Amino acid sequence: MVTRPEPSRDPTTPITPTTVTPATRLPRLVVAAPASGHGKTTVATGLMAALRREGLAVGGFKVGPDFIDPGYHSLATGRPGRNLDPFLTDESLIEPLLLHGARAHGPTDIAVIEGVMGLFDGRIGHDGFASTAHVATLTRSPIVLVLDVSHLSRTAAAIVHGLATFDPDVRLTGVILNKAASARHTREVRAALESTGLPVLGVLPRDAGIEAPSRHLGLVPVEERVEATATIDRMAERVAEHLDLPAIVAIAHSAPDLSRMPWSPAAALASARFSPTSPPSVPVVAVAGGRSFTFRYAETEELLRAAGLEPVHFDPTSDVDLPPGTAGLYLGGGFPEVHATELTANRPLREAIRAAVERGMPTVAECAGLLYLCRSVDGHEMVGALPATAAMGPRLTLGYRTAVATVDSLIGPAGQRVTGHEFHRTTITAIADKVAPGLATYESGHSTGSAGHDVYESGHSTGSAGHEVYESGHSTGGGGPATPPPPTWGR
Repeated sequence: MVTRPEPSRDPTTPITPTTVTPATRLPRLVVAAPASGHGKTTVATGLMAALRREGLAVGGFKVGPDFIDPGYHSLATGRPGRNLDPFLTDESLIEPLLLHGARAHGPTDIAVIEGVMGLFDGRIGHDGFASTAHVATLTRSPIVLVLDVSHLSRTAAAIVHGLATFDPDVRLTGVILNKAASARHTREVRAALESTGLPVLGVLPRDAGIEAPSRHLGLVPVEERVEATATIDRMAERVAEHLDLPAIVAIAHSAPDLSRMPWSPAAALASARFSPTSPPSVPVVAVAGGRSFTFRYAETEELLRAAGLEPVHFDPTSDVDLPPGTAGLYLGGGFPEVHATELTANRPLREAIRAAVERGMPTVAECAGLLYLCRSVDGHEMVGALPATAAMGPRLTLGYRTAVATVDSLIGPAGQRVTGHEFHRTTITAIADKVAPGLATYESGHSTGSAGHDVYESGHSTGSAGHEVYESGHSTGGGGPATPPPPTWGR
């Protein structure tokens, strides 16, 4: 049985979920690694599921912009997975967003924050900005290190020593050994780690049954895996069997109290001088979902609701029309190239979306949404609302982006700085002689396909090769002027 140590009682008393939503008191820890591929997602997701089995309300968070890992967190915790990224939002928003996520769906007993890449790896050229270590420092969270020891033994201690002493502001509190080969191998690694003074919190043996499958952009999204629940159940079983859960919970409870106010969608809108709509009936924003469109941030829909709108999901592979009363479109990210055959086959919906965009329906399309609005993807017919084609290629485009709006748009006024990220293998080729009059772009200094731009504006539509976030009350997390009055979300 996992226990919650508290000074006022016996530390072996069994944990019971809290009855009061935490305000400044939030037990938490960060799961980090020396590099990608060490098993952060496996351990973090398994830990979330194992703690939930103990009766705890668990909040799952991911450092960085990734959408796929939070999907696994959501399945493990029963709550939406959330992201903490100081580049996409702001350093001052990380603690408030953590607190908001911890109380948005009821009381949270413990927050597990999965890191990104290596512990100190962040935005290139910016001294680790937006790294796991950076977010751990901003949230004052203790760190548990996951270390793949399948190809080393005593060198594990050198790696741990280096990570523990590299930055005095970063607090490593324990190590989890992953993919241990044998008892003899484990003893050798444990003995070497004694010199670091850090406890070994558990040893996971090699087990392919708890690893999620990958493809061209990382892990396969949980929504596309019918066996995902069974995989997470196995993760929880292995973690509970091989890790010292009471010690890990004790580490989470060693985190200091948090002092910031939780982020609020209504307050974010107010800071942008935005007044929620109040029509006779609530306008519907159709949000693309299903297996082909799985990438979106929980806060985006919370902001839509706070603005007086009603986000309603639809599946572009199976729904033949937009939701009744649709007044706006939000097409987020996903894998249209994987599901291109099904998307093409759904001609009624493609025609309905094209007609809606051509009528001037307010539309935001990010990454996969941009591809979907093009005429085709790898030769598969798409919506055709944008005069461009898209194709998969071998080159991975990856990184943070900062852009400046050249015209007023749904995203913000001319001159607005926006932040986002790209992660794709597609290129967009505009049909030069068919470009609509007034087509405008964001200037970012990064090229996406032969069109040479990240974002395209036409009428009431915005299509972006990257993803943006909207938590800050500016429009996408950057500094700059407040957002302009929104378009009329009429029916």
